[in-house]
Amino acid sequence: MEADDAGLRGAWFYGQGHFPAFPDDLASPPQNGILQKAARELTDYFAQKLRVFTVPISLDGTPFQMRVWKELLSIPYGETVSYGDIASALSLGGLGARAVGGAVGRNPVSIIVPCHRVIGKDGSLTGYGGGMDRKKAS
Repeated sequence: MEADDAGLRGAWFYGQGHFPAFPDDLASPPQNGILQKAARELTDYFAQKLRVFTVPISLDGTPFQMRVWKELLSIPYGETVSYGDIASALSLGGLGARAVGGAVGRNPVSIIVPCHRVIGKDGSLTGYGGGMDRKKAS
């Protein structure tokens, strides 16, 4: 994970697409208060004790990516939407779902910004930077 003074900037899985190299000292506990809160909330989420994250986030992306990631934050726990649904919500035409897919795939804050809740138009599970096994489990 990565944070600045404003919030969580990144939360990645090992081997995730579009992720930075991981340092060798991942076994040490996070020292930053934001990272500590994110670690607690993720632990509670995976233990099914938390449904809404409160850790502050500090995203950095293109204006389009920021619009898509903001839309992802509106997907409630336990629900899914399609890439096309997001494209419609953002008033994108034509190949909007494809563009949304590109932005979703570059989401730097996995799980907390719930890109795992986005599915194909036909209801199928589609690509996930964190791995399809993780998408199925979440």
